[in-house]
Amino acid sequence: MGQTMCVCSRASITIDNKKYYFVQKLDEGGFSFVDLVEGVKDGHFYALKRILCHDREGRQEAQTEVEMHQMFNHPNVLSLVAHSFVDHGGKTEARLLLPYMRKGSLWSVLEKLRDKGSSMPEKQILQIFRGICSGLKAIHDKGYAHRDIKPTNVLLDEDDRPVLMDLGSMNRARIEVKGSREAMTIQDWAAQRCTISYRAPELFNVESHCIIDERTDIWSLGCVLYCMMMLEGPYDLIFQKGDSVALAVQNPVSIPPSCRYSEGLQMLLSSIMVSNPQERPNINWVLDQVQDLQSRSPNTQTNMV
Repeated sequence: MGQTMCVCSRASITIDNKKYYFVQKLDEGGFSFVDLVEGVKDGHFYALKRILCHDREGRQEAQTEVEMHQMFNHPNVLSLVAHSFVDHGGKTEARLLLPYMRKGSLWSVLEKLRDKGSSMPEKQILQIFRGICSGLKAIHDKGYAHRDIKPTNVLLDEDDRPVLMDLGSMNRARIEVKGSREAMTIQDWAAQRCTISYRAPELFNVESHCIIDERTDIWSLGCVLYCMMMLEGPYDLIFQKGDSVALAVQNPVSIPPSCRYSEGLQMLLSSIMVSNPQERPNINWVLDQVQDLQSRSPNTQTNMV
């Protein structure tokens, strides 16, 4: 983070009375952009997320994302360095200044392993997965659910400490559905905000009278664990082929016979990816199982967060 980088463009932006130079574009979505910027005074690099708010609802969503960040002070949940809202041309741009992690996302690390024909050691899987679980526990303990856990929403620092990002889809953990209209509203919202190949089964066809809770995240967590083991999500190929993910998630997850990881890790995966949310464990149980696997795994550090 302290390494000197040539700033080819001197374009700058001011947030909270501090100036930052634009370095390069990192990512771009539908209504948001992420740039790498450098603090003029401290010389540190940051990720600047700019959200274009086209109406009052868009601004409120951006404000909610800011508030979600401010709610947490946890090593496995991405912190918010500073933020501002700038009005111009009748529209609002939300600017979120976030820590920059040079290693990138968990997905980018897994892609590199796949390209090399390699795999992630079980010790490393357990270390990273435990950190993801710790961050998710912090979210659930506050009464919220992330709703979009996936490898691209997990950043890794140089020591493989995972940090959950993209808190824009977060909402209250427990949602009571009363009637078909509410069910359809939640189903439509999930279709827009919850990535299809990591979306929990109960969000595809929301029942008219039910309770949606934080165990939607546990399903997604299982998909992330599968991806770390197999280097692709359990439903990625189904989605890419155009087949029905909604139908596929109703069946038990299939672990390939070629899987070389321990029976304990495979059992943990099967225990997490349960289609019926009422039979799915909570985050405390998952974290306990991961810690137990670490303690039984030789040379595995159990003091990593």
